[in-house]
Amino acid sequence: MNLRSFTTLTFDCYGTLIDWESGMVKALEPLTSRVERHLTRDDILEAHARHESAQQAATPAKRYSELLAVVYKRLAEEWGAPAAWDECRAYGSSVGDWPAFSDSTEALQYLKQHFRLVILSNVDNESYALSNDKLAVDFDAVYTAEDIGSYKPSLRNFEYMLGKLKTLGIGKSDILHTAESLFHDHAPANQAGLASCWIHRRHAAGGSGATMNPGATPRFDFRFTSLAELAAAHRSELGAKG
Repeated sequence: MNLRSFTTLTFDCYGTLIDWESGMVKALEPLTSRVERHLTRDDILEAHARHESAQQAATPAKRYSELLAVVYKRLAEEWGAPAAWDECRAYGSSVGDWPAFSDSTEALQYLKQHFRLVILSNVDNESYALSNDKLAVDFDAVYTAEDIGSYKPSLRNFEYMLGKLKTLGIGKSDILHTAESLFHDHAPANQAGLASCWIHRRHAAGGSGATMNPGATPRFDFRFTSLAELAAAHRSELGAKG
C-alpha cells in the first residue's frame, strides 16, 4: 500500500488541520484565570475532553457552538469558578478564532493537486466556514456533525459520509481517512473498513490532550507527525515512480 493507492483524502479538521488545543486554551483564559488551583495545559485539555465527550453523547443533535457553551459551564462548575451564560456563549463562538497549524494550508494546496479532499468534522457549519477561511482550500465535500445529527466517534457519521461519497463515485477503497484523534476517527474508521493515516500532532507532548483515550490503539496504515510530512511522503512516492 502507498499513498498513490488512494484518490480521496477525508480529513478530520480540528486537531488535524486546525490547532484546536491552542485555540481552546486561549479561549478558556477568562475562566482559567479565575481558578484558584494551578491547572496545567493538559489538565485543561483533559477536563475539556471529558465534558465535551459526555455532552456529545447526551445531546448528539446540539450544534457544536451551543454544545461548547455547555462544556464551558461544566468546566466552571468543576473548577469552582462560576461563569455567566454570556461568557459561556462567547466560548462557544470562539471556534473561528482557533488557528490553523502552520503547515496546513501549504500541504493542503499541494494535496489538492493529487487528491479529492473531504472534511468529516464534529462541528457546526457556521463555525467550520470560519475555519475554512484560514485553510484557504476548497474542499470537494464537507460533512459536519450538524449535517448528520451525531458526533464522532459514532459510526453513523462515517456511514453518512460514505453514502454521500458513493454518489460522487468514490468508494471505500479510494479513501484514506486522515486524522489526529485515535478516539474520534481511527477507531470508527477501523469499524467502517477504511484505511487511515494518523497525523500525530501530539507526538512530542504524549497523552490524548483534548480527545478521550481510546484504550486499545486502533489500526492505522500510515503515521506522520505533520501534514507537511504526509505531503513530502507523497512527493517522494512520485519521485520514485518517476
